[in-house]
Amino acid sequence: MATVLGVDTSNYTTSLAICKDGEIIAQKRRILDVKEGERGLRQSDAVFAHVKNLPALAKDLMDDCGIYAEKIDAIGYSAYPRDIKGSYMPCFLTGEMLALCLGAICKKEVYKFSHQCGHIAAALYETEFYDAYERDFASFHVSGGTTEILLCTPDEEKIFDIKKIGGTLDLNAGQTIDRAGVLMGLKFPCGAELEHLAKASKKRLPVGKISVNRLNCNLSGLENKVIKLLNEKNSNEDVAYFTLSFVAKTLDKLSENLRCEYSDIPIVYAGGVMSNAMIRSVLSQRENTHFAKAGFSSDNAAGISLLCHRKIEKN
Repeated sequence: MATVLGVDTSNYTTSLAICKDGEIIAQKRRILDVKEGERGLRQSDAVFAHVKNLPALAKDLMDDCGIYAEKIDAIGYSAYPRDIKGSYMPCFLTGEMLALCLGAICKKEVYKFSHQCGHIAAALYETEFYDAYERDFASFHVSGGTTEILLCTPDEEKIFDIKKIGGTLDLNAGQTIDRAGVLMGLKFPCGAELEHLAKASKKRLPVGKISVNRLNCNLSGLENKVIKLLNEKNSNEDVAYFTLSFVAKTLDKLSENLRCEYSDIPIVYAGGVMSNAMIRSVLSQRENTHFAKAGFSSDNAAGISLLCHRKIEKN
């Protein structure tokens, strides 16, 4: 029985979460502001935003759940984007600083994980994939910064050992969605607003050819297609539907190919793009698939706190 704090400071969101006895009892998130018309943040701007966000979020989190430092048994944080050599982004240093300072002051254990592992753990939370931590499975991590197919196996040290087996060869799915949204005048990140537009579509523009070869895909061509459709005076609603359909068709074809190579392996869909109901509805037609619950697809510290809890329970 333990209570842990999770910290995640990605290039999109500042996030803190409390996990008590394996359950997420509180979490706070703040999306980093991006200037109108821009398609992301420089790392220096992201670091500065996290430094400003963390004190207020920490106070709000602790006040909401009534759990303070002396009651926390351990702290987990995102130290890098992926569990591969050389994976690094300065924005994660802000979360590391908070976690290590709290650990030193309060004399608590501190554990580091990858942001990617946190996404997978968050996607598994409250699913019916009960033996996920004891067996092999495949995971799609689909976001603005990543579009990868991963083979996940149990690991004593990291909880999951992750091997990349496929993914995009150019742009990420979230990037293409955001670029399409910015072309339509939407505010970055554009996923939620683009989905809202797509629901009002009156004309189903044909997706046409996609670029998928076994477990790899190319998504950069989507931006040019969107520009062409907008120049042809198609409505934003119809182009939004086309954009999401293109991404959904690409991911579905990758899923089909994954099944061909790995038979009936369970598939977990993680990452911010997986919060899109339209894309989920396409992918969920396949058997033995698992999706994050609402609120656990996008960047958040919930998965990190769950990993930290499993770590100290093992110890």
